[in-house]
Amino acid sequence: MARQFFVGGNFKMNGTKESVTKIVESLNAADLPANVSVVIAPPAPYISLAVEKNTQKTVEISAQNVYTKASGAYTGEISANQVLDLGATWTLTGHSERRTLIKESDEFIAEKTKFALEQGLSVILCIGETLEERKADVTLQICARQLDAVSKIVSDWSKIVVAYEPVWAIGTGLAATPEDAQETHKGIREHLAKTIGAEQAEKVQILYGGSVNGKNAVEFKDKVDVDGFLVGGASLKPEFVDIIKSRL
Repeated sequence: MARQFFVGGNFKMNGTKESVTKIVESLNAADLPANVSVVIAPPAPYISLAVEKNTQKTVEISAQNVYTKASGAYTGEISANQVLDLGATWTLTGHSERRTLIKESDEFIAEKTKFALEQGLSVILCIGETLEERKADVTLQICARQLDAVSKIVSDWSKIVVAYEPVWAIGTGLAATPEDAQETHKGIREHLAKTIGAEQAEKVQILYGGSVNGKNAVEFKDKVDVDGFLVGGASLKPEFVDIIKSRL
């Protein structure tokens, strides 16, 4: 089946009112393909600004993180309900920087994913292995473990997009070859077929993330299980539009 091309832009902890406005307005002015889903994730303080400035029908706004509760004494956290209240419709969960820097466990990420879905958000679920795990040839085992934590408590994956991000390729300038990405994505889909069913697995969009830019994005064009990209640094630059148009 043909899955819709999907491009996510994770701004991480970058941006000001001025720069976020400039990025959104540049997307507004671009002639974006109507058949490409675009989701951008500015830092939490700028979610409402991005929502207010966005006029592109194919562009939606995401949070970078959410908590497992709707409200309460959780200083510094942001709830799915608050994200929705600001007008955003997506959140990331499981990004490698939160797994490694904040020490979030597979189970905690799964809980956040489940709660976000229950509140009405769609989720970009990030998975991926470290360089050491890559060298040990356990990439698919790591991805399976991270996915299984979610599939144990979430049965409906219709609002989940999976982003495979090899940790060793994030912000390093290194990138998996298109062939490497396709092989891993194929393995991810085959694993999902065993855990959530072949029909659901075939529909799940699997994105590649890891030093994707305007030049190398087109190289993934014919890889049948690479359904798009989750972009980091390049989403802050004009080349983000080139990535969105890379399947034309």
